[in-house]
Amino acid sequence: MKVRNLAILLSLGTINAFTVQYTQSIKRSFATSTPTALFDQIEPVNQFAENAITISNAVSSLAGETIVIKYGGNAMTSPELAKGFCEDIAALQKLGMRIVVVHGGGPQIKAMLEKVGVESRFEGGMRVSSKEVVEVAEMVLCGSVNKQISSGICSAGGIAIGLSGRDADLLQCEKLLNKDGIDLGNVGEVKAVNTDLLNNMLDLGITPVVSPIGTGIGDEKDVAYNCNADVAAGRIAGELKASRVLFLTDIAGVLDKEMKLLKELSIQDVNDLIEDDTITGGMIPKVSYATDAIKLGVKGAFITDGRVPHAVLNEILAGGADGKGSGEGGTIITM
Repeated sequence: MKVRNLAILLSLGTINAFTVQYTQSIKRSFATSTPTALFDQIEPVNQFAENAITISNAVSSLAGETIVIKYGGNAMTSPELAKGFCEDIAALQKLGMRIVVVHGGGPQIKAMLEKVGVESRFEGGMRVSSKEVVEVAEMVLCGSVNKQISSGICSAGGIAIGLSGRDADLLQCEKLLNKDGIDLGNVGEVKAVNTDLLNNMLDLGITPVVSPIGTGIGDEKDVAYNCNADVAAGRIAGELKASRVLFLTDIAGVLDKEMKLLKELSIQDVNDLIEDDTITGGMIPKVSYATDAIKLGVKGAFITDGRVPHAVLNEILAGGADGKGSGEGGTIITM
């Protein structure tokens, strides 16, 4: 069931404030309505009550739980969607959930590389990252992009602090060896996560906003590594034993061969769909990141359509106590 008018709920400050105003309005309307008009108002009242119960059940089941969200794509580049995303994070904070944001920034990196005249290319969906490319990526991701997100969450009424994966050895990496033997340069594979840092911040009610630039290990401690944001989000979620991980994408979710949305899948379902060529191309790594997170202990992984306004709130709250999302904003993968 899709929860409607979440933006209205947020604009009024709190659900309780909205409930009081809405109830008073209904009472006044009931007092002056004819029987026919009164009957016409029953359905919206019931819809409001149903939505409120769904939200309260979701909040009750997820209060105190950790949710990791990978943020990127259209949801990041559209000002309207970006504003809605920050409002969603602030709202979930206020409802008692522990939120970690891991962000990408491919378009911003591409624009800056072109501006400074640094060449780059992709191999197997991964950006080949020379030292010069990583320097630009670090400047963009850990600088303007990271601070825009953390500032946006604070402006929406939340509390957020931006972090680089190099801060306090947050993302400890080794050089990623491409299976085809192609040298990807300083592309990192996350081997360890400083969960103490993240948990300390979450315990203080702060949302960490993480840029996926990692640090080397041992003799390579001073080496900066460019990490895939989806992989970093899945690994962070697994290490934190998060209740949910959401991957915001530019697609509706996993589709069957008739291009219809598959709303819920198990890991075995995913394997079968890859085997029979239902899941192909760029969707394979997306579902792989999700299934990897599940194997690390995350209870549910969402491939969420980030083009939908307030997609995060809809997927987190519209599923009620079972936590399986709105059923309309993407695909959830479970064990």
